[in-house]
Amino acid sequence: MNSELGFHYIDGELCCDGVSVAGIAERVGTPCYVYSADLLRARYGRIRDAFAQWNALVCFSVKSLGNLSVLRLLADCGSGFDVVSGGELHRVLSAGGSPSKTVYAGVGKTVAEIRYALQSGVRMLNVESPGELRQIEEVARELGSKASVAIRVNPDVNPHTHEKTTTGTKQNKFGISISGTLELVAQVRGWDHVEIRGIHMHLGGPIYSPEPYEQALVKIVDLVGALRSRGCAIDAANMGGGYPISYTGEEVPGPEEYASAVERFLEKLKCEVIIEPGRYISGPSGVLLVRVLYRKESEHGKKFVVCDGGMSELIRPTLYGAFHRIWPARSPNGMPEVMRQNDRCYSSFETETVDVVGPICESGDFLAEHRPLPTVGQQDVLAVFDAGAYGFTMSSNYNGRPRAAEVLVDAGTARVVRRRETYEDLVAAERTSLPPAALQGSASSAKPPGGQ
Repeated sequence: MNSELGFHYIDGELCCDGVSVAGIAERVGTPCYVYSADLLRARYGRIRDAFAQWNALVCFSVKSLGNLSVLRLLADCGSGFDVVSGGELHRVLSAGGSPSKTVYAGVGKTVAEIRYALQSGVRMLNVESPGELRQIEEVARELGSKASVAIRVNPDVNPHTHEKTTTGTKQNKFGISISGTLELVAQVRGWDHVEIRGIHMHLGGPIYSPEPYEQALVKIVDLVGALRSRGCAIDAANMGGGYPISYTGEEVPGPEEYASAVERFLEKLKCEVIIEPGRYISGPSGVLLVRVLYRKESEHGKKFVVCDGGMSELIRPTLYGAFHRIWPARSPNGMPEVMRQNDRCYSSFETETVDVVGPICESGDFLAEHRPLPTVGQQDVLAVFDAGAYGFTMSSNYNGRPRAAEVLVDAGTARVVRRRETYEDLVAAERTSLPPAALQGSASSAKPPGGQ
């Protein structure tokens, strides 16, 4: 992959595909997300090519980054999509994604969502429980159709990732055990409106070694053999996602290593191969830009850099203890090549130890704790790296905060692909419930910040 794609310092300015992100912040405001179109395309192409010998269907995980312009860009590259709700399916269809290249996962599909998926013509529904399969049969019968489904198997394999992002062990809510899958397939013989065509697994993420995939596929190969011997025509194997990125700048295994490790299993399965990368494509392709509002120091000498963005824009540090590199958007000497969670200084860079915090009224509102950072002042812009995945999609309006703008840089042009929300956006869905007198009394001459 071209190392010049994405985010690099040029003459002391952090640039996205050659465009100054500080300049974007000046024009669009902060907080905002900035995405690199070139890097999105390149990372999609790399994982597609890694699994090319099986002509794998790459289904981008919409839960990682659901912006319509990003989905359209990936659809134009040939990507399929992995969705987990009716809302995500609506996003894919609105962006021009193909329903025939879309797989629908999720542990709690409603009747309305199942109907929407079947009417839209999705490629496959991933089934998480016997009750869900019975519900799909009922909805398909009502529609006079036949649903293609894959059983999501829980192989009880520890992927050695964060406990809140592990999804393939017996303690998790996801999937059906191997023995439960065999029992379920026996029960549905004779059903007219569902057809079990695939096996699906997803172990969690990020997974920094191919070994958990190998451990799971040993079990999956045996299971598929047992299912076929019982007359079940399994012709699709969905390996899920979880492929890692580097949050520190250090090298991590690439998709080629994962493809090589699972080759012998996929050859035995002789199935259509489906993969569901999200973070691998979107994570490094986006940064969150925040602006320094204030500096403060406690009487005990603890230093805080207070920014206009925090856990409402990027909840991963608070929720998972996740580490993201953070550095000023303007830095004469660029930034360290590698930053680790326990680093207390960086050679060749003069730093101070600070907590980077946001404006939210929670003690857990932080982007970084005990972090070495160059001295920054009011109005300086900080870049939070590798924030393209599970950044905006997990953001919220907590504390009455409008959600951030999203910007896509493509061919040297920075384009707003989601405008910043306004105060009026926050209350628009509630206004109709107010009595007319309350509406008349709400007029004010005060102008909200930011020209809203």
